[in-house]
Amino acid sequence: MRWELDSVAVDGTHSPLLRPTSLALRSGQAQLAVGPAGAGHTALALAAAGRMKPSTGRVLLDGSPAPDVLRRTVAIVDAPGVTEPDGALPLAIVIGEELAMARRRAGRAAVAAWLDERGALPHARTRYEDVPAPLRLRLTTELAAARPGVRALVLTSPDRHGVLPQDWWAVACEHAGQGLAVIVTAQEVASALLDAVPAVIGAAEPGEPTTIRAEEPELAEEPGPADRAGTDEPTAVLAADSEERSGS
Repeated sequence: MRWELDSVAVDGTHSPLLRPTSLALRSGQAQLAVGPAGAGHTALALAAAGRMKPSTGRVLLDGSPAPDVLRRTVAIVDAPGVTEPDGALPLAIVIGEELAMARRRAGRAAVAAWLDERGALPHARTRYEDVPAPLRLRLTTELAAARPGVRALVLTSPDRHGVLPQDWWAVACEHAGQGLAVIVTAQEVASALLDAVPAVIGAAEPGEPTTIRAEEPELAEEPGPADRAGTDEPTAVLAADSEERSGS
């Protein structure tokens, strides 16, 4: 899958929410997109996921503009005011809601078992905002990726919670390694701490995505009967020649 933002811009009431921005990545790649704190990060996430119509530019999946397909394919993780969980809720409630969105069992016992498998059960009753930020990011990203049909993620400003760039970039690369396409937005300082070539929010030149898992090549089609017949004919001729030589 190829995911492209071609000079995508979003106008606001009084000023641009997102200046023309370009990104291009494939399944198995992670792309860092950096820019100053502000609405541009959320606008980029919403546009990339087909949830906000660009004022100019295009968002493409495999070369086609299809907002309905984008909405089914791209999950936005922790966008402020959009997909960010309510910080006052216990972690168990947040995870239950995320499990339900992933169409998994979401009862109390199922939530407890899921958290226990990930070493997070001691935080089950903790307010979401008080759970360590790296753990919150890891859990919510895993469940966003588990939703049916999701093949791409946008991690929105994980650095605003104080998570180290190496930690949130590792989460992004982990999911790219599972075959997803992953965009992470962050402030500019992150690019100095990571081995990644960033795209710049508000710049028309795309960055260079980090390939974690190469796309698998398409398998060659099985030869049809005509192809097999064509292949068998030389074999038959060789066999006939061999018999003639034996007889002589």
